[in-house]
Amino acid sequence: MSSPPFPVPPVPALPPERVARASFPLRYEDVAQDGRMMMTALPPAIGWTVWRQLLADHPSARSMQRQGLVAILSRLTVEGTDEPIRIDQKVEAIGGYQLARHEVGGEVDKLFLNMWVEVSGPRGRMVPPEGPGPRVVAGRVFAEHTFTRLFAGAGDRRVTRLDLEGLPAVPEAVYAFQPPTTAMDLPADAVALEDETVADDAVTVFGLDHTDSNQHVNSLVYPRLFAEAALRRLAARGRPRRALVRALDIAYRKPSFAGDRVRVHLRTFTLGDRAGAAGYLVDADDPAARPRCCARIILG
Repeated sequence: MSSPPFPVPPVPALPPERVARASFPLRYEDVAQDGRMMMTALPPAIGWTVWRQLLADHPSARSMQRQGLVAILSRLTVEGTDEPIRIDQKVEAIGGYQLARHEVGGEVDKLFLNMWVEVSGPRGRMVPPEGPGPRVVAGRVFAEHTFTRLFAGAGDRRVTRLDLEGLPAVPEAVYAFQPPTTAMDLPADAVALEDETVADDAVTVFGLDHTDSNQHVNSLVYPRLFAEAALRRLAARGRPRRALVRALDIAYRKPSFAGDRVRVHLRTFTLGDRAGAAGYLVDADDPAARPRCCARIILG
């Protein structure tokens, strides 16, 4: 793609102490049969770079725990390139972070921990054999995290000021926060294939296989559900079935847990020679409830 189909804040000028590099091996399930990196394989690079190298031992980490303060993932925007990379070679990632504030009427409304990462690897494929060649970009990730007091009462969760060692009380950078529902808007220039969102035929029942150590359904489970529902819908419309998610924009509003029943509601579209879908995931037994997350994807 010549430009990201979903809006992403540009990477700011970051000081060296807020940037890190990492090199790590890939699993076979991280790369598709045509050599392109899977969309869900890109976000873990944030952990390898920003979380592990820059924040795990940051002076603020312990005081955040004492105060019950958490920076939860609230939005993830990912773009995968069409460059094939070798699965048997390590990839490299460079990532950084910025603290930012969102204002309403001149007053601080929310505080954010935003992260950017770019992943690259030696160009080539295992079958048919090609490379390893020069290093190419496999994908880019933007991750928005919202500061909150997760276990406080409903009226006490909002964070508008930090009291943490090594961090400013109010970040200097201003962030143009967008509500979660914007993640189900069709991209500019997209042509809708349906007038409104339609409920997918499948109901997903979450089990422990969908969860992680944070005690809820893992954030990377949801993109797979949207992709599977989109492939079913697009295949029914005669669109090519050999497609891979190349762009993702997902906003998280409410967690899900083992035992929950959910359903994806989607509206399909085309964007140039590629197809996509946008919609939301909701309680299967209460379709009128507020979405648990909203997402839009592009396949190609």
